[in-house]
Amino acid sequence: MSPRRNRSRGGAARSVKAARFAPAARRGEEEGEARMRYGLEHTEDWQGEEWSVRQISGGAATKHYRCPGCDQEIPPGVPHVVAWPSQGDVADRRHWHRACWNARDRRTVRLQRSRNAPRY
Repeated sequence: MSPRRNRSRGGAARSVKAARFAPAARRGEEEGEARMRYGLEHTEDWQGEEWSVRQISGGAATKHYRCPGCDQEIPPGVPHVVAWPSQGDVADRRHWHRACWNARDRRTVRLQRSRNAPRY
């Protein structure tokens, strides 16, 4: 005797159709999930300029980034902060460790690199 199936056989096709014809309330839930994954955007003042700041969860972090605060790599899966000037564009976004972003006023202007780090 074979085991009983608990799932319907056409689940994938039905879910695509259901997503296409989802009611507005469900689409609102999906937008809310995306907002939770990519973080809510807020503004902060820093050095006399207004910055847009977004907290990124570990699940949403999928690439390697270089933190401008400590000049170390942020690996995928690590929660971090994305900040950019409010008047800037997409190219001005920078990915910071959360601790580095919180300590940005206490850090020196000079980049702190290890002895073996390349000087670009």
